[in-house]
Amino acid sequence: MLRLLVVLALAPCGALASGDQAAPPAQEIMARVAANQDRAQKLRAEYIYQQHIHVATRRTNGKLVREEATDYLVTPTPTGTQKELKHIEGRYWYKGKYLDFQGEPVPEPDTIDGDIVHDFRGDLANDKSKDGLARDLFPLTSEEQKKYSFVLAGEETFRGRKVYRVKFRPADKNEFAWAGEAMIDAEEFQPVTVFTHFSRKIPFAVRTLLGTDLPGIGFSVQYRRFDEGLWFPTSFGTEFRLHVLFFINRDITVSLENSAFERAKVESKVLGFKPEE
Repeated sequence: MLRLLVVLALAPCGALASGDQAAPPAQEIMARVAANQDRAQKLRAEYIYQQHIHVATRRTNGKLVREEATDYLVTPTPTGTQKELKHIEGRYWYKGKYLDFQGEPVPEPDTIDGDIVHDFRGDLANDKSKDGLARDLFPLTSEEQKKYSFVLAGEETFRGRKVYRVKFRPADKNEFAWAGEAMIDAEEFQPVTVFTHFSRKIPFAVRTLLGTDLPGIGFSVQYRRFDEGLWFPTSFGTEFRLHVLFFINRDITVSLENSAFERAKVESKVLGFKPEE
């Protein structure tokens, strides 16, 4: 009995000695993420990199209608990034067969599928973000976080590092925006992955009267650590069905990859810079 009492008495001391600490509240975690994101955007502005975007449209039976793959060289500017198109190629279904193409202008740009591919590629290839992705896609910066509420969903190990799982949704439950979950590195308070979906279904009246719906829409973003305090989004992906006005019915896949990072300044240029695993 005495031995048991001693074990029970020492247990709390052992727990404290192990170095384990309770996770901070979700709002505190995300506030630190926001501060780090604001700083990270300045650090990312020191790098140039390559960006590959692939967009494809398919009929609902799985048949490919059109796909385009583009490569950009991304360089920083005082207000965002400048993206120089280096290569574009694709194929499309035309009169019973696939036709390949390279370079601009792309063929059949004013068709339904040509317009869909162009619009999605243009949204990703914007010049107003220092990390190559639209800033309103996820609530990481201090400005975007004002619109969201957060809940800590747990802790786990991912790629050998401890992470917090934080769920988020619009603070206004009637808002039609993104909701989802982010994995946050517990040491540096940087995003590791972000998964999203719409916070609400498209209103019934819109789906039935206008014949417009986006079932399954959402996206995933993967980040990699390059150096202390420097994390870059390295991949983006989404796949969903687009149904508009009763006559457009397509499955859309979009992917983006950032790679070949180099310092923009010649005197500190690092070739073959690879992310830490």
